[in-house]
Amino acid sequence: MSPTGEPRAGSYVLRAGGYRAFVPRPLPPEPALQTDLEMLALLSEADQRLGRLDGAAAVLPNPDLFVGMYVRKEAVLSSQIEGTQSSLVDLLEYEAEAARRGLPPDVGEVVNYVSAMRYGLERVQQLPLSLRLIREIHERLLAGVRGGQRRPGEFRREQVWAGARGASVREAEFVPPPTEEMNHALHDLERFLHDESPMPVLVKCALVHSQFETIHPFLDGNGRIGRLLIAFLLCHAGVLERPLLYLSYYFKRHRDEYYARLQAVRDAGDWEGWIKFFLRAVAEVARQASEVASRILKMHEEHRRFIAANMRTARAIRLHDFLFQAPIIPAAAAQELLGITFRSANRLVARFQELGILTQMPGGRRPRLFSYQPYVALLSEGTEPGQPPAGGERIQT
Repeated sequence: MSPTGEPRAGSYVLRAGGYRAFVPRPLPPEPALQTDLEMLALLSEADQRLGRLDGAAAVLPNPDLFVGMYVRKEAVLSSQIEGTQSSLVDLLEYEAEAARRGLPPDVGEVVNYVSAMRYGLERVQQLPLSLRLIREIHERLLAGVRGGQRRPGEFRREQVWAGARGASVREAEFVPPPTEEMNHALHDLERFLHDESPMPVLVKCALVHSQFETIHPFLDGNGRIGRLLIAFLLCHAGVLERPLLYLSYYFKRHRDEYYARLQAVRDAGDWEGWIKFFLRAVAEVARQASEVASRILKMHEEHRRFIAANMRTARAIRLHDFLFQAPIIPAAAAQELLGITFRSANRLVARFQELGILTQMPGGRRPRLFSYQPYVALLSEGTEPGQPPAGGERIQT
């Protein structure tokens, strides 16, 4: 409970329709967070893992290419949490501008996520994290895809609720704040974003993510925006040089606990339990990302030496480096990159096939697509689409 006797995280308010909506209290929590030894240890480990991740990425031949591919991986995973069935390979095929027929229709949602992430990271250098920036990112996230008719870039003007499909608001598992209280909560959240009082950045990220998910200000896309905010906060605070930490993989694997921890904040004010879960996610995901960066560096060096020993041409080395940016390509991509004839590009791609670097993708596509399969397999780990989640947005109006 707060010093005034109110529930710590907020209150359930009875509405005229006979349902109870949750109205959050402003951040930071009151009473103040209890930072016991377990939380301090988790915070220390998460900070160390983040530092190692930043260092591991810095030694890659082209860190920005690694970041670009990691953003794509996060886009796939974050969209899968909301029920899309597109894979990383689907996204890479789409970007190769090849046979788009037969690709899952929701691949556009993943493409939009990549676009929204890039836009937000550019804008956060010019514009502080704010409600305005959040709306701009949301508009790009939902433009022309599922949810695109649900007022992209605008905060909701009606009550929504989460629950089983077809459930009424009285049967809802969770009802976010009504619109008037929602607007007050959003402005409180914006003030907290700009509050410079001492607080570990990762703890602030955890608080902001939970509060945003509770406010649920949009008709669709709240989960994806809430996860994007974590990366924006870390980059804006200078904790990470590049946007390398994405928690969708962990949240997807631990979906039930993720939702339970968020609900425990609302029901019992258990901010500490949520923050510890969040810090474990940061440490685990940062560790995995560091390992992937090391494996990519090893793969790049080994394949580069192998190609140099078997082909001895600068063109081959340039094409290999390009595959870390676009691991699924048509032969025409090699032609454009190297400024050579299409016949020469075909010969070069064929030689890469003979060496086992490239593999022609099945399906009789025209133009033919070739995959840098070892790299794609490495990046795709954990991104295979499963069944649509029982959780996800499930928001109704």
